[in-house]
Amino acid sequence: MNFIIWLIVGGLIGWLASMLMKTNDQQGMLLNVVVGVVGAMVAGWFVSPLVGVGTINQDNFSLPGMLVSFVGAVILLAIVNLFRRGAVR
Repeated sequence: MNFIIWLIVGGLIGWLASMLMKTNDQQGMLLNVVVGVVGAMVAGWFVSPLVGVGTINQDNFSLPGMLVSFVGAVILLAIVNLFRRGAVR
C-alpha cells in the first residue's frame, strides 16, 4: 500500500512542479510520476542534508517532506530545460 501512495504523491508533486516550470503541456501522467519520484531522489541527495528533512522516497509523507521533494522536482525540471533548450524557463 505504501508503494501506491508513493506513486500518487510522486505524481502530484511532479504535476505541480511541471505546472510551475510550464512544462505541463509536454508531459503526461507517467512522466509526472517519474519527475516527482526522481526529483525527490535529487532532493534527497542535495536539499535534504541542508534542511534536515527527509523526502517521500525516505517514507516521509509529512508536509515538509513533500515540500523538499517538490523543490527537488523543480530542480530536476530546471536541469532538463537547461539541457533541452539551453535556458531555464
